[in-house]
Amino acid sequence: MTAELVRGQNHPLPHTRLEIRVTAGAPVMACATLADAQGAVGGAEWIVHPGSPSLPGIEVSRQAAAGLRFHVDLDALPARVHLVHVLLALPEGIGGPDRFGATAAPFAAVTSTEGAEVASFTLTGLDSETAVIALELYRRQGAWKVRAVGQGYAGGLAELFGDQGLPQARAFAAGIQEAVARHLASAVQTPLPGATDGGRRRSEGLPLAPQSAPAPQSAPDTVPPAGPSSAGPPSSGGPQSGAGGAVNYTHPGRRTSTPPTPPPAAAPAQPGRPPRPVAGDATGWSMDERLYNQVWGMFEDLARTTAAYRSAMDFAESRLDQELDRVLSDPRQRIGGAGDAAREAARAKHDELAGRAREVLDRDLAQLVAESEVVEPALPPAYARWDNPVWHGYRVPMEIPMALRLGDVHLPERPDLRIPMLVRLPLERGLWVDSGRSGSEAALMMDDAQLRGMAMDTAVAQAARLLAVYPPGEFTVHVIDPAGSGARSLAPLTASGVLDQPPATGAGGVATVLASLTQRVDLVQMAIRGGAAESLPPGLDTAEQLLIVNDFPHGFDDRAVTQLRYLADEGPAVGVHLLMVADREDASGYGPVLDPLWRTLLRVTPVPDDHLADPWVGHAWTYEPPAVPPGSRVLLQVLEQVATARRSWRR
Repeated sequence: MTAELVRGQNHPLPHTRLEIRVTAGAPVMACATLADAQGAVGGAEWIVHPGSPSLPGIEVSRQAAAGLRFHVDLDALPARVHLVHVLLALPEGIGGPDRFGATAAPFAAVTSTEGAEVASFTLTGLDSETAVIALELYRRQGAWKVRAVGQGYAGGLAELFGDQGLPQARAFAAGIQEAVARHLASAVQTPLPGATDGGRRRSEGLPLAPQSAPAPQSAPDTVPPAGPSSAGPPSSGGPQSGAGGAVNYTHPGRRTSTPPTPPPAAAPAQPGRPPRPVAGDATGWSMDERLYNQVWGMFEDLARTTAAYRSAMDFAESRLDQELDRVLSDPRQRIGGAGDAAREAARAKHDELAGRAREVLDRDLAQLVAESEVVEPALPPAYARWDNPVWHGYRVPMEIPMALRLGDVHLPERPDLRIPMLVRLPLERGLWVDSGRSGSEAALMMDDAQLRGMAMDTAVAQAARLLAVYPPGEFTVHVIDPAGSGARSLAPLTASGVLDQPPATGAGGVATVLASLTQRVDLVQMAIRGGAAESLPPGLDTAEQLLIVNDFPHGFDDRAVTQLRYLADEGPAVGVHLLMVADREDASGYGPVLDPLWRTLLRVTPVPDDHLADPWVGHAWTYEPPAVPPGSRVLLQVLEQVATARRSWRR
């Protein structure tokens, strides 16, 4: 589990090769200082910064950005180095904020080079500071640890370096700022999140990640951010309020592009109350884009307000522990009335801090619930749940939407507040519906057959939604069901006529489908690389392709497994996507050879499971799969319309 640190807390580092990811609400620059066992910085040559971005064992980014990475190899550091300070600073002269208090709290995550997160720290409480020591990596008795520091300096890098005893600190800090300014002047500026490309936003990246780069499936996957790998963080924090003021529910990160027409105006609020939420209040070139930005703004708001609450509760617990330790360390207060009074006072202060934190959380959550109640009914089919009435007025679209809803996510502080989990289209990763016992209580309560059936139902619902949001003739679904065990779940696809071919069965069927799709990937790749896309064979299906694989690895030999891995790696770039329904344990006989396959796919589950992590604060989000209401024929009705439109298009 990831350790969410608070100021002063430390945590052991199980790995020596690390990556430190930093996200902030505005461009920041990265520096690091190396120090000896006494904490002394040996001089300018012991500082890594954008003008000199690497030293033995550590490397930083040359540019200022809202998302930065430090690469650290503790074993490669000089033997004299016992301390590494990770520094963040605001660049000067680029028109950004002039203090950290004017932007979102920076977030730092320490991970192994394989992507397993070790510890994280949200740098809250900053105000006039323009430079800050974020983290401290230190060697103690031969082992390395990380400590959350969060010490800021209003005088910027000059004051920070001076505090560390560096001669001519002001001139050195000015040189770093100049190096950053030179790089920015010569760099191509990255489009802001929300920028459009030909009228449609393209994906910037995890799942929920984020999508922050997918972690191995033994670790939490990532909620795909708005761009899931790595959309930048919002331009400022989540729901905020001044002292005693009303919370502004609108996340500034939702205002990410300049629309041709203004978004709907919020309804007038009652005196003393915040504005009532309005569906589509984010900016965008279309209502779909506004709703998309608004949904991701809600996700970010919920992530950050929950992080603030958890941090406040940790602080209250830490303070209580410290005050109780102080009482116990004083022999005069261990017994008697004075000790009891001190302990009661400490607990009363803890309850006051906890109550205040819960009050702020409840206020923020109430506004997000109110916003969800107006946004959910306004969502288009691609973003809507299956029980949304919008599906009853469904018509086959003529354009591909920006994104697709894969389910919902929520946090334990308010399980009924469910945020749509949206991923960009066309898909950049295949999907893996985990039919095994993933460790969730819901999965452990079911037998294998029931869980596998639900997994296949989930896959069919996802495939049906993909078919429903693409124009006729632009999406084709293939099915491999070697033993025919998914026939019941596949009935809506087979009965409606949306499949060009019946599900492939047996080893022969597996080989035929995989050979056909592998050949398609090869042909399209060669045509693209050769600049001759018009030379593709006339009979080649140029539509996006989805391959549903049930009961893997049954019916697969070594050649078929190799082809499947090839499709997972190379297929998405040329429009071929996988939707796997499998239990990883069933394929354990292949050993680590299939590990890249699982990492390539975005894992979802047929039952609620808290395996998703967001790329900003690392919460474990519970994923809820898309469910068709019991007894409803909405899925079959939608597929019948799709099949009719496909037949008309082919005439």
